[in-house]
Amino acid sequence: MTIDLEAIAAERERIKDLYLHDDRPPTSARGLHHFALICSDVRRTIEFYQGVLEFPLTEIFENRDYPGSNHFFFDIGNGNLLAFFDLPGLDLGPYAEVLGGLHHVAISVAPQQWERLRGKLDGAGVEYAVESGTSIYFRDPDGARLELLADPLGEMYGTRVV
Repeated sequence: MTIDLEAIAAERERIKDLYLHDDRPPTSARGLHHFALICSDVRRTIEFYQGVLEFPLTEIFENRDYPGSNHFFFDIGNGNLLAFFDLPGLDLGPYAEVLGGLHHVAISVAPQQWERLRGKLDGAGVEYAVESGTSIYFRDPDGARLELLADPLGEMYGTRVV
């Protein structure tokens, strides 16, 4: 399969011209309350996110939608939360990338934290890839792709995205 990169770039420019405006109105949202993922093992997930990545567990309670399931939350800074469900008894398959599904979750950390957390990933034996000197891509214990990004919130690789 051949991809026409010139046609894709031209379409990107058309989309920018049509939808990306400097005088855009303010958003109707206040921020990301939480982003919810599914895990296979609550303890393992807590050990990874709180122990390795240093995102404190803030709460755990029964999922109102599925008896026996846990709904738990990690503080990822700036009032934002990363949440998980376990869904015991549903026999879910492994992580899969699908249209409309998760590609990755990018979490901003200060450069000194980025270096330290990279060392903790090494210590935990987690495989990762470093891109552009400020991004670490890796997978959590259930295969979800994560990115630790040393760029400030609202920036990506030196470009303002806010």
